[in-house]
Amino acid sequence: MGRRPFGVFLLLDGVPNAVGLAEITAMPHPMELPALGATVVGEVIWHADHNLQVKIRLDEWHLPG
Repeated sequence: MGRRPFGVFLLLDGVPNAVGLAEITAMPHPMELPALGATVVGEVIWHADHNLQVKIRLDEWHLPG
């Protein structure tokens, strides 16, 4: 997972070649961006089959451990 000013890139379970992006505009307020290594839960709101891009609306996240 990686953090950028426009959102958070995610690793998706079971889809190793997919590029997951949780946009900050779709985050619940007043939540902060998840920390690196956090486990997140969300809903797929858009995807592109040709390049395996997935846009996700985050619902919650948990720190590792």
